[in-house]
Amino acid sequence: MKHVLIVALLLTLTRGVATAKATKGVLTARIAHHRIRALLVVAHPDDEYELAATIYRVAQELFGTVDQVIITDGEGGYRYSYLASRYYGVNLTNEAIGRADLPHIRQEEARGAARILGIRHQWFLNERDDHFTTSLQAALQTWRARRVLGELSDRLRKGHYDVVFVLLPTADTHGEHKAASLVALEAVKKLPPSERPAVIAAEAGSTEAISYNTLTGYPITATLSSAPQFHFDRDVHFGFRNALSYEIVVDWVIAEHKSQGLFQSKCGQDRFENFWVFALNGHASLSRAKGVFDQIALRQPAGGQTTAVQRAASQEVK
Repeated sequence: MKHVLIVALLLTLTRGVATAKATKGVLTARIAHHRIRALLVVAHPDDEYELAATIYRVAQELFGTVDQVIITDGEGGYRYSYLASRYYGVNLTNEAIGRADLPHIRQEEARGAARILGIRHQWFLNERDDHFTTSLQAALQTWRARRVLGELSDRLRKGHYDVVFVLLPTADTHGEHKAASLVALEAVKKLPPSERPAVIAAEAGSTEAISYNTLTGYPITATLSSAPQFHFDRDVHFGFRNALSYEIVVDWVIAEHKSQGLFQSKCGQDRFENFWVFALNGHASLSRAKGVFDQIALRQPAGGQTTAVQRAASQEVK
């Protein structure tokens, strides 16, 4: 009789372990299924600055996937490389030397930033970074635009992303920023409507009160609202005695891009990362974007550091 009871108890325990494992497997599958998959498309190796804290939150704290396409080789950034010339031991402010050496240097800097933020894959398309211009067309004429469009289309088909992040293509910003955003929108438009990720534009600023107008002549750059629809506050505090903030992460990223001397002055400048949803695919895009930012706002950071992050982030989502 005692033997029968022991066997029965063992069977019960075995079933309990099996049930627990099965339940854990289901929960793990659900969590994995809902993890964010994002593609960041930018023109230059340091453009991730505009949404660095958001990328960190998604990739490092929520265990999502963030991939990055960098379209140009960054060679046009030689003008403010005086300090970096001493650091790297080569006269980068000389245009010929800077254009020859900066592509490799800036790739390595971008990889360093990616390690901090948790970016999984980076693809460097190595199109020419000619010179600063606000002309979108001038940038496109410098690039092999069809090749860039093809590369982005290929990445989108393979990546099955929830969202594509680009920089906000304002009229007065760098023409290459606008061109990168435009080509990303065109690549998404080529997908069947049911497979299109939300395309979201980002711009960092000292305030949330920023307005955007569709680029003249480019209706595809229309957003669902002139005001940003989502925000991420870099000044959210957490950790021991709430002494840390996402601004520290952003400053780490800035410091990686040593060849861009003027860029270093951005430390501590922009508190908010502001986001607009492009009108492409309408309500479906807004729903998908809201799902992404709901996760960013409501899920607890790795290790359960504090709910302060959750509360503050949630307050920023409009």
